Amino acid sequence: MLLKLQRDKVRQYQKKIQGVLDREEAIARAHLEAGRKDRALIALRQRKYQQSLLQKTDGQLENLEQLVSTIEFSLVEVSVLHGLKQGNEVLKDIHRELNIESVEKLLEETAEAREYQQEISEMLSNNLTMDEEEAVQEELRQLQAEVQETEGQKPVVLPSVPDTQPETRVEEGEEPVPEGQRSKVAVPA
Repeated sequence: MLLKLQRDKVRQYQKKIQGVLDREEAIARAHLEAGRKDRALIALRQRKYQQSLLQKTDGQLENLEQLVSTIEFSLVEVSVLHGLKQGNEVLKDIHRELNIESVEKLLEETAEAREYQQEISEMLSNNLTMDEEEAVQEELRQLQAEVQETEGQKPVVLPSVPDTQPETRVEEGEEPVPEGQRSKVAVPA
């Protein structure tokens, strides 16, 4: 950036002026020590002039740095503005696709479908007798079995559970029979 180059040149110029200031002070000391007061006065005047130049370059450098900062901030603002512009375009595209009429129509259709499903559920739950409900449950079990068969699974057939509890009595003096050998022992009826 050109301004940054100018800023760097002003800083180099300041270093040069500082070198001249130091040299003029050394010259003034040397003339004063040599007894040439008039030449020392001239060197000090030149030094004072160089100091005023240094102060002017400080002001110019400050102006340049403020200008560079302002430009950099303006570039950030332009970038943000460009991002906002792109975001606004995307929102406009989305709004073109989602107009209010189509959204309202979709919401109405969804509400109608829910109402229809509710009516069907109420009709079915209120009009079925116990026998019909059992038939529906049986049909559901059959469908589940068919689905399992088509998926390659065989339906699980469980053995029936006995209705009575087995009785085992231990007579006095007899020892209890271990679990695996109970079938050999006769149980009195």
